[in-house]
Amino acid sequence: MSHTRRQAMALGALGLGAAGLTAASGQTPRAMPNILWLVSEDNNPYVGAYGDRLAHTPHIDALAKKGVLFRNAYSNAPVCAPSRFAMLTGINPESCSPAQHMRAEAKLPKAFRTYPELMRAAGYFCINNPKTDYNSDVAPAAIWDIQGIEGHWRKAPKGKPFLCVLNTGTSHESQLCAAKAGAVTPDQVRIPAFLPDDPVIRQDYATYYNIMTAMDQEIGNWLAQLEADGLADDTIVFYYGDNGGVLPRSKRYCYEEGLRVPLVVYVPPKWRHLAPAAPGSTIDAPVTLIDLPPTLLSIAGVAQPPQMTGSPLLGLRVGRRRQYAFGFRDRMDERYDLVRTVTDGRWRYIRNYLPHRPLGQHVGFEWSVQKSYRQWNALHLAGKLDARQDAFFQPKVYEELYDLTADPDEVNNLIASPASAPVAARLRRALDQHMLAINDNGFLPEGSVGEGYFASRDRAVYPLPALMRLAAAAARREPRNVNRFRQLLRSPNEATRFWAARGLLMLGGAAAPARPDLEAALAADPSDHVRIVVAETLVGLGKPQRAVEVLARLADEPSPLPVRIQAFDALSCIGAAALPALPVIRKTARSTVARDAEYPKRMATYLEAVLTGAYDPMAEGLSEAACQGSKKGGTGFMGPAESARWPS
Repeated sequence: MSHTRRQAMALGALGLGAAGLTAASGQTPRAMPNILWLVSEDNNPYVGAYGDRLAHTPHIDALAKKGVLFRNAYSNAPVCAPSRFAMLTGINPESCSPAQHMRAEAKLPKAFRTYPELMRAAGYFCINNPKTDYNSDVAPAAIWDIQGIEGHWRKAPKGKPFLCVLNTGTSHESQLCAAKAGAVTPDQVRIPAFLPDDPVIRQDYATYYNIMTAMDQEIGNWLAQLEADGLADDTIVFYYGDNGGVLPRSKRYCYEEGLRVPLVVYVPPKWRHLAPAAPGSTIDAPVTLIDLPPTLLSIAGVAQPPQMTGSPLLGLRVGRRRQYAFGFRDRMDERYDLVRTVTDGRWRYIRNYLPHRPLGQHVGFEWSVQKSYRQWNALHLAGKLDARQDAFFQPKVYEELYDLTADPDEVNNLIASPASAPVAARLRRALDQHMLAINDNGFLPEGSVGEGYFASRDRAVYPLPALMRLAAAAARREPRNVNRFRQLLRSPNEATRFWAARGLLMLGGAAAPARPDLEAALAADPSDHVRIVVAETLVGLGKPQRAVEVLARLADEPSPLPVRIQAFDALSCIGAAALPALPVIRKTARSTVARDAEYPKRMATYLEAVLTGAYDPMAEGLSEAACQGSKKGGTGFMGPAESARWPS
């Protein structure tokens, strides 16, 4: 076999096509454009080009005027780390658990390659500045030619095409720590129907608009540098947000404001044959950020590996316009939930597999950096909210359906409307098909056997179709299922027992016939994940003493971190019954252990305050000094000072 043939086969195994072969073999590759990704954090389309009349974003607007605007673009998760896993690998995070959980470390199968590795093999010089946050064991320095704050296209070798990713954190959640003056004032903003019209909330909305203006100036600075360097005619430019916005009920939540992002692509005239539409066009079909890695490969002429589930938006091949965009929520920081959602751009369907939990579970960072959350919570505790505003603090319903045209605030749930039944049925089917197609790992307890891209495909460990049916029955909370759950509580499969226990938990008092089964499981089940759910269920059935002892022990060190978080989550939901666990709660709240205990520490601090009657949401804000520190560097992004270090 010839050397070239062997090389072609090796590159084929990496998912590389002819362009990659010519670049790697020393032959003259076809000409390829430079690619510039300009990425902002935590953004809804508060952008003039999207029709927002309050927005002051002239540079993004100008880019859209000469480029292509994707009207219905969505992140795959409403938070950065899982979303960035999807963008790096082209794999749905919920296919490779625990990548779907915030701040986890999924193991990417060794046979798979990230987009920068594939693009480097195709001949690109790849630069990332500086944010990574990939939610996996991928080593950033190993996949990029340049990784870090010094990265810039000016450091690419002459004559070699570059792929340069510049991340700005100017619009990051932490920037709402303090008010920002600007062209938009609090009296100008519109407050959505799910929020109280309050001066504190108005100020956060105005601040966010003004932060967006500052971020737009950074985008303009980078575009001016590209022009000054004489590279604008040879560079395809993408601007997008890494997940939805940070104003209340956005980041971390599966509504439009949590998942919808701006996405604008400019293709210069020289490369117009790679564009998906004419300059100034708008594409309404739903797209997601998982489409970006295949898009890069399409531009470079590289074959798309089968594990990448997205569809190229432009390039040498353009995928079929998709009908749906899917999103999800699992653990967000220290709080567990399980939400799956789909939209066609007109309708959004949401399925809540844990409807017994409030939508607005207390998240320490969320409350500490944003006054709106603290004020909203205070008004809730004072009984000053109407039903739509207070829904955030109440248990959820199993299914939600919203007409985004008639109800952009997503407050009028049409799931029970006969007129909307065909839409609901269509979106239910689409969501079920998607979850099965990607092998959704969300029904595995975090930290359990079976996590991982390949491990979860073993149906003996992870019987996904059966688990989807069981979880749906649990979430519907129908008492007629109590005997079914009792029987499944004795299953040899951990995930099945876990969901049978959740089914009994969600039945509340109707689960009383299962008390003997639950007590047996508490004493003997080999899975801590199952025993935590069983313990919480028994507390609700009036058997708290032994159950709380188990929860307190599992919340303490040296339990694995996912087990500790799950135990604290249960303790947070049983009210005053958790008082016997105060010694462990106080110990954890005062812990000086480093980052691995951050989430348990947050949960314990909050829980201690609630149990002792000392909780005051208005006292949770960061100090001025801490706020500035949070804005400065803790989130791993480039801010205004860093972005300006490369003058035009």
